[in-house]
Amino acid sequence: MASLSRRQVVEIPVDFHGFALQDYDDMEVPLPYPEGREVSDDPPFLTAFDMRLDFASAGHTHTAELVAEVWDAEPPQEEGTPWEVTAEAQLVSVSGRLSAEVVAGSVPTAVELGAGGLCWRVRARSAGRAAVARLAVRGVPRGVERYLVQFWPTCVVG
Repeated sequence: MASLSRRQVVEIPVDFHGFALQDYDDMEVPLPYPEGREVSDDPPFLTAFDMRLDFASAGHTHTAELVAEVWDAEPPQEEGTPWEVTAEAQLVSVSGRLSAEVVAGSVPTAVELGAGGLCWRVRARSAGRAAVARLAVRGVPRGVERYLVQFWPTCVVG
């Protein structure tokens, strides 16, 4: 059975309908955010790049809550929360840390994976999207859109 190793809550100042998690060592990231970011009326919720994950938000400008969980194996499917979208991807991190990036720059708090040089399977979910889409038209909502991003190791890099 999988065990939770680490849980971290990060506030993300979403801008331009999105944000990214990318390896903290941005010199290693071939295409740093926001380069190559998909800009369309209906971008995919999660897009994987080499050492980077892009998330499409339902609101233009707001503060979202991201919960990052690191597991030692694939976590069980969470019951109870009515997630609006779910997606999975693969991510490589050489540093063992991820920076949260928005178009305006980096978020000060890093997401700590705990070990570098690993491939990670990632399951991402989001709720509060319909509400933030409505509210962000008239203001800058806080904590309405929520993300749960779960990481578990799948291989060693190199």
